[in-house]
Amino acid sequence: MERVTRLRAQILALIFIVVVVFFGFKLYDLQIIQTGGGNTDNSSTFTTLTRVKAGRGDLLDTNGNVMAGNRASYDLVLNHYVLITADGTSDYLYQLVKRCQQAGIEYEEHFPISKERPFVYTLDQYSSAWQNYFQQYLAYLEGLDSDITAPVLIENLRQRYELPVEWTEEEVRQVLGLWYEMDLRRCVGALPNYVFLTDVSDEDLASIMELNVPGMNVEASTVREYNTTYAAHILGYVGPMTAEQWEQYKENEDYAMDSEIGQDGLEAVYEEFLHGVDGWREDTVATDGTLISSRYLVEPKAGANVEVSIDMNLQRAAEEEMERVFAQMRAKGEGDGADVEGGAVVAVEVKTGKVLVCSSNPTYDLNTFSQDYNEILEQPFDPLFNRALLGTYPPGSTYKMSMVVAAINSGLINSETTIYDKGVFDKYAPGFAPKCLLYTNSGMLHESIPAWEALMVSCNYFFYDLGDRIHLSVMDSTAKALGLGEPTGVELPEYIGHRANEQTKAELYKGDEKIFYQADKILAAIGQSDNRFTPAQLAVYTATLANKGTRYKATFLNRVVSADYRQLLAESEPSVVSQLEISDDAYNAYTKGMYNVAHHSRGTADTVFMDYPIKIGAKTGTAQNGIPDASDNGAFVCYAPFDDPEIAIAIYGEKAGHGSDLATIAKAILDAYFEVGEAADVTAYENQLS
Repeated sequence: MERVTRLRAQILALIFIVVVVFFGFKLYDLQIIQTGGGNTDNSSTFTTLTRVKAGRGDLLDTNGNVMAGNRASYDLVLNHYVLITADGTSDYLYQLVKRCQQAGIEYEEHFPISKERPFVYTLDQYSSAWQNYFQQYLAYLEGLDSDITAPVLIENLRQRYELPVEWTEEEVRQVLGLWYEMDLRRCVGALPNYVFLTDVSDEDLASIMELNVPGMNVEASTVREYNTTYAAHILGYVGPMTAEQWEQYKENEDYAMDSEIGQDGLEAVYEEFLHGVDGWREDTVATDGTLISSRYLVEPKAGANVEVSIDMNLQRAAEEEMERVFAQMRAKGEGDGADVEGGAVVAVEVKTGKVLVCSSNPTYDLNTFSQDYNEILEQPFDPLFNRALLGTYPPGSTYKMSMVVAAINSGLINSETTIYDKGVFDKYAPGFAPKCLLYTNSGMLHESIPAWEALMVSCNYFFYDLGDRIHLSVMDSTAKALGLGEPTGVELPEYIGHRANEQTKAELYKGDEKIFYQADKILAAIGQSDNRFTPAQLAVYTATLANKGTRYKATFLNRVVSADYRQLLAESEPSVVSQLEISDDAYNAYTKGMYNVAHHSRGTADTVFMDYPIKIGAKTGTAQNGIPDASDNGAFVCYAPFDDPEIAIAIYGEKAGHGSDLATIAKAILDAYFEVGEAADVTAYENQLS
């Protein structure tokens, strides 16, 4: 019995050995003999990298409304391994090219040869990294001269990829552009899968997917979207980085060459916070495109959210009313303001410097900016120009509060000092004899008035006299301390402008014109001469007056929070830039004058603000612009409430005629801020008696 058992065991062992040897031979035959010694894993599957786009952070207004966010979209991505190993690769690429041409679909490829004859290299349009990739591609091809011309390279590649001779040279170039993207990923291992199309519409997606191109995959993505048609000049936009920008970002691992970055406005200013860090996914696929496995090497990290100080309720009120007022002026057909061109509105928080409104007119729609760009360039009055921060203008009579402060602070006058308006300042006649505007228009005089009343009725003669007697250094240093001709501190680019003084004139003019005359100082006292300030500076100036000389740095930032809103990353704190000691006498004089501009029957803005429930301080301004037969520029500044100022506003209109005509724009903002009634019409002008 024991022998039988032993014999059975030996037989079973022999059978097992035979089976193992048989299958071992079959495995050797499959892996070594039939494949020529290749790796079966590499011949039947392939591992690719896909960059997973991270969401950009939101831009929110001060109330938490999302001004710039992201919407879900789809990208079409080509897996080069699957497409290249399929039969008829060139035919598939040709179909893709033709379908896109027929549907007007633009796709991106980086083959550095012009798309039309005569073929020339376009390497200078690409970053140094893309230029290096092209050199690696040429080395990968082998047998090509380093100085090969573009047309010869096109012909060599036509033969290499066996493209049909009946294809035109332009069609060959188009297909080669896609072949280049495919082969580039074989010779440069670090490149992710080729993103053929971004933000594909449903219609285009269906059209292209019906071609059944091997390796064509749909990837979820996001696209920047603007949830407002307002604030275009400050929000900015995002776009692919240029070759020059890549040189700045290439050392930063959070950016790829084709990353989208903020190109203008707040999108650019807060790029470091808003930019998300893309993730990397490793996919293993079979030759037929079947996904074998997928894992994240790096998880995508969304950008932080930036809350800015802009109040969209106020911004909307400003933009809509400014557009209405300008349209109404143009509709007159003739007269002051009928030739109005553009303008700007800036409002700031008095006690923090935070910018609540920053508007420029004319404007445009950020959501259609790319499509409308050429049309926008052809529109009148340059809609792309940010007048609020980059436009420098003579301030006109809004400058006069600075003169009151300088004159009283220096002891030249006090709040009770009166000056008799003779209509014509004839001290330097006949060579120089400027007139008060009231006298010019009506032959009437303001007669003997103190500083506050001179502000209320905007008497030029009063300030001619001050400008003649005051020392230039006192006049200039006061304006400087109040923020005129000085940086406001905003994060966006701004022009600084200049104050009328000896240095400015020496820089602006040549020869004898460089000499700063007494007449220059006298005209500067009414906001003319070479005084040139931005609307943003006028807003800071007005806030500084409301603050009795404390000037805050202007800022657009409230705070920065993490993508999930759980962590505070940065926060803006009020920053005092300068402190001008304004005497009580000077403060009382200019604030009384500004109060009466709005609330006295002789004030130049009384028809708008006489019965306004919130008491304000205001000043109108009319400034000559030196353009023959054109309307004057108009300016209006104010702060409110008068007794405890919270908001300061500056408005400027190119060829708007009178600052009084802009008062309803300020009223619309104040209505929104304080939640009060509708705007009224304006009829009173500077230097007119009622």
